[in-house]
Amino acid sequence: MAEPGHYGAQTKARRGALDILFSSELRGRGIIETFIEVRDLAGITIRELTSTLVYGIAEHRDAIDARIKASLDPAWSLDRMPAVDRNLARIAIYELDYTRTPSAVVIAEAVKLAGELSTDGSASFLNGLLSKASQTRTTD
Repeated sequence: MAEPGHYGAQTKARRGALDILFSSELRGRGIIETFIEVRDLAGITIRELTSTLVYGIAEHRDAIDARIKASLDPAWSLDRMPAVDRNLARIAIYELDYTRTPSAVVIAEAVKLAGELSTDGSASFLNGLLSKASQTRTTD
C-alpha cells in the first residue's frame, strides 16, 4: 500500500483538480480563471485528467451540485460541507456521470483523498454520499 502523499498518476491528477477547485472557491474566482492562472504562473505541466476534470466541472457545475444535494442527508447542505469534501464530491460526481471510470474506482479515490486531506469523518461521509450517488448514476 502506498504511503500517504505517494500518489499514482491518476490520483495526482485528481489532487491537482482538487487544488484548483479549492483555490477557486477560497478566492471567489472562476474555476477556469483559476486553472489558467495555475497553469501559466506555476510553470508546471497540467495532467490531461486534471484539465478534463476542471473543465468538465466548470461546464456542468449546477448539475453536479444538484446531484450532490440529492445525495445528501436532509440535515446537510452543500454549504455545510467542508470545502475539501465539497470539491472532492464534485470531482467524483463528474466522473460518475460524465466518464466511464468505474464507480468503485471513483469512490475509492475520493475516500482516499478525503482520508488524507480532510476531517476525520470525511472519508466515511463521502463514501456514503458517493455510494448513494452511484446508485443513481446517469451514465454507465
